[in-house]
Amino acid sequence: MSRIAQCFKQLHVEGRKALIPFLTAGDPNLETTLELMHALVANGADIIELGFPFTDPTSDGPVIQRAVERALANNTSLKNVLATVTRFRQENNDTPVVLMGYLNPVECMGYQEFVNACIEVGVDGVLIVDMPPEESHDLKSIVDQTALDMIFLVAPITSDERAKQICAQISGYVYYVSLKGVTGAGNLDIESVKSNLARFRSSTDLPIGVGFGISDPQTAAQIAAIADAVVVGSALINKIAELDANTPYDRNTLQVHIALIREMRESMDELLLSDELQEQ
Repeated sequence: MSRIAQCFKQLHVEGRKALIPFLTAGDPNLETTLELMHALVANGADIIELGFPFTDPTSDGPVIQRAVERALANNTSLKNVLATVTRFRQENNDTPVVLMGYLNPVECMGYQEFVNACIEVGVDGVLIVDMPPEESHDLKSIVDQTALDMIFLVAPITSDERAKQICAQISGYVYYVSLKGVTGAGNLDIESVKSNLARFRSSTDLPIGVGFGISDPQTAAQIAAIADAVVVGSALINKIAELDANTPYDRNTLQVHIALIREMRESMDELLLSDELQEQ
């Protein structure tokens, strides 16, 4: 069983939902990224989505675009992002790590080399934002020979028929983009999310995570009530933007900058406690 599957299985037993923060690797530098990964786990993260930077992040809003620019200014490459996962695994062999990014750096490395490297360093899943399932055959045929999970996106405008086609290609979990637009957009409609999740559940037995537009503990709890996972990106990256690339940080000094994750974890778990009390 993959680390991702094991994570969701354990959370299901506990009646809890996954909290999945997104980091742009290399922002403000890779040393801090490593410490942030450990700090996030200590503060309630269940899975980490680690973004590898690319010069044209078309699906991302201004917050993550600026994070990518900072990472690229530090000469962050896909190879040294993978090396950071190696270092993370020296201390943490349990928390799943999903690499999230764009196709160009993967093609430059080569599909086989990329997949081999992911397996070697301990990556658990990959999500290539600009690779639809119809164009993924070459990469997926390699991934399917490994324990690596390949994750795709579904959106509010995804039809039922297409959702079935996409979900048939997914392993690990389904990533539901809750908004029309880029990361960091606002105006999340909880009822619309609930309705669409009900549609997509008829197409898959996999856990469904919801991302885009989740920026505070209250919203995280509302999403946790209807989804299997809460994905947090821009709201966390906004806090990380306060960090100085020239200042050394350890996981303890980073606590204040990731307090949002701890608050979301507490809010999501309070929801669980509330549900248990209502059942008694």
